[in-house]
Amino acid sequence: MLEALRKTVADLHDYLPANELVAWTSGNVSGRDPETGHIVIKPSGIMFPDLGPENMVVVDANANVLEGDYKPSSDTATHCYIYRELPEVGGVVHTHSPYATAWAALGRDIPCVLTAMADEFGGVIPCGGFALIGGEEIGREVVRVLREGPNPHSPAVIMQNHGVFTIGPTPKAAVKAAIMCEDVARTVFLAHQLGEPIPIAEEHIKKLHTRYTTVYGQ
Repeated sequence: MLEALRKTVADLHDYLPANELVAWTSGNVSGRDPETGHIVIKPSGIMFPDLGPENMVVVDANANVLEGDYKPSSDTATHCYIYRELPEVGGVVHTHSPYATAWAALGRDIPCVLTAMADEFGGVIPCGGFALIGGEEIGREVVRVLREGPNPHSPAVIMQNHGVFTIGPTPKAAVKAAIMCEDVARTVFLAHQLGEPIPIAEEHIKKLHTRYTTVYGQ
């Protein structure tokens, strides 16, 4: 099932260790097929070099396995909850990338003090509350923060004491958000070592985000 999406999702996993977003077998990428609504996700506990289209797992929107020789990721219920609640989402990524997760360990939003953050995230990267792994609890909190938190434009949420969840219209867009989240989390952390970072005015954040999302690129 979903041969092309299997390959896309499998290949995108290479970006996680390449960008130092994961360790050992942690982290995962998923993608939703727009026609069937079925979801392709990483199998649980498989090493990244061993991942390929043939061992991706296909589940339905309620996390029931439709096809695959392995158990799906332990975060599958979270991914599925996000997809059910946010129909515009076509890709979800979870990482424990170190700098972003350091902010999560403190339960702190990552403040918008860089134009790159204004561009990509449209403001702060919000931090959600603590939730246990394995069920839909994390997914509920991610969706709540995206809907009710300080920045509805953000494709990333860091979860207290846990890590990073990113979304996008495609799996590739969600992976990009995860990479950029770690990049700005590191820079903002380093800035705090030097002093008090200078916040960007909200009016400038809006202009930067609008330019980036409507003008930038080809």
